[in-house]
Amino acid sequence: MPDPQALIDGIAAEPAVRRAADNWYNWLAHERRLSANTLDGYTRDITAFMIFLSQYLGFPPGLRDLETLRSVDFRSYLADMGRRGLSRTSVSRAVSTLRSFFRFLDRRSIITNAAISTIRTPKVPKSVPKALDETEAMEVMDAIGELTDKPWVGLRDTAVMMLLYGCGLRIGEALGLDRIDAPKEGVMRVRGKGNKERIVPVLPVVADAVVAYLDACPFDRTDGEDGGPLFYGVQGKRLNARAIQERMQKLRIYLGLPETATPHALRHSFATHLLAGGGDLRTIQELLGHASLSTTQRYTDVDSARMQSVYNTAHPRARAR
Repeated sequence: MPDPQALIDGIAAEPAVRRAADNWYNWLAHERRLSANTLDGYTRDITAFMIFLSQYLGFPPGLRDLETLRSVDFRSYLADMGRRGLSRTSVSRAVSTLRSFFRFLDRRSIITNAAISTIRTPKVPKSVPKALDETEAMEVMDAIGELTDKPWVGLRDTAVMMLLYGCGLRIGEALGLDRIDAPKEGVMRVRGKGNKERIVPVLPVVADAVVAYLDACPFDRTDGEDGGPLFYGVQGKRLNARAIQERMQKLRIYLGLPETATPHALRHSFATHLLAGGGDLRTIQELLGHASLSTTQRYTDVDSARMQSVYNTAHPRARAR
């Protein structure tokens, strides 16, 4: 995966724009403290926009060019993204990125462009999270370690999946953990979106999976007992999300699971199964690290849909229709 900082430094624009973009990136990383995944998305969005502008204008844009962009120019970029087949979610995020960048330029008195505020973010359909059923989730836990001939890698993958399904962690949260963050006394500290920290309970089976992996991991933790990442890749560096996504892709084929069976689906399954078991929304909100209860309430849609399906299948009056 390209280094976001390198992408910023190499954007197709005049040096003054690259410096401004670099300052914006550092502000996002160090003052806003955005996650690595969010930074990567913002970086790719601004890089793509500058490539478009270079082609649209016929030359690398300077600060003056950014300042004089009109609403029609921004709409041309939205149309270009549509022609390239980007989803509404991707287009919406790209617009948010541009607003952030131009707002930063305005607040730092670099340039002001009012036209960006006239661009409307496309409406994104409200998606209901896809969850695995309990049997499928347990099959994933049991089988994930069978996809490699390296025992320690199998134990590692099992521990990661256990954290996603057993604790409701995001994949970025799990892979961002350091050795010092390993579960202790039935709990662990997790740093989520916006650098917000939360405490999550850890089931003994999950803690045991992490311990089994750590005991088998071949890489020395040269930074000391608690130093370095919790999860290592085979090259001895921090494990990246792509490796786990590829493992899950193989597992879908191996177990015959649907395309919606992704690492993130395990987090959805955690919430959905808790709700089905009687968990209250406020507690689930805290466990997931959602800033807004409305985000967590999506899982009531999932559970309602599941109950309706059961009703339609099992109730005598429903079958009689």
